[in-house]
Amino acid sequence: MSNLDFSFFTWEVIRRYVLNGLAFSVLLTVIATVGGVAIGTLLALMRLSGRRWLDWPAAFYVNTMRAIPLVMILLWFFLLAPRITGLYIGAERSAVITFVAFEAALFAEIMRAGIQSVPAGQAHAGFALGMSYAQNMRLVVLPQAFRNMLPVLLTQVIALFQDTTLVYAIGAYDLLKGFEGAGRNYGRTPEAYLAVALVYLAICSSLSYLVKRVHQKVAIIR
Repeated sequence: MSNLDFSFFTWEVIRRYVLNGLAFSVLLTVIATVGGVAIGTLLALMRLSGRRWLDWPAAFYVNTMRAIPLVMILLWFFLLAPRITGLYIGAERSAVITFVAFEAALFAEIMRAGIQSVPAGQAHAGFALGMSYAQNMRLVVLPQAFRNMLPVLLTQVIALFQDTTLVYAIGAYDLLKGFEGAGRNYGRTPEAYLAVALVYLAICSSLSYLVKRVHQKVAIIR
């Protein structure tokens, strides 16, 4: 431990190496969350539709994506997509597309549980007021489902932020890659890996505390 030296982590080093990686990690988390929740909600509605031609494809997609490690899907898409399409879209775009597709399967199960947690009487009341199925879902069921599942959704977002380190496998410039670049350039790779671990610990611990507060507020509303 006495040989560790973190003095090279000046503001110039952080600005040059770390900030761009942090920006991409945060951007990837936000895009994957928004896209994953949107597509996941659609998949959840398909699974709850009661129609086999909607339920089965959605169930197949969700179960398949959840059964395969994210890093394998990431590598497959990054390596195979250019060969199939003839277009090279780059590591960052590959990461965005893969994460949205993968997270959609995870958020689909969360939203399906949230929708099922809403008492059936709420939907019946909406239909009694003359609402269509789409209006009932949009105005009555989904808002309650989001509220019920908000702590779980936010917890999944934290796990998603941690999973962004997997883009390292395809060379995307994320937070981990930024710290590694700084450490390698200054000959302090062990310090760089320790520093990035502490940064992730600080960020995820803070987010976990916020999720706990949100969970308490949701419990009070209930």
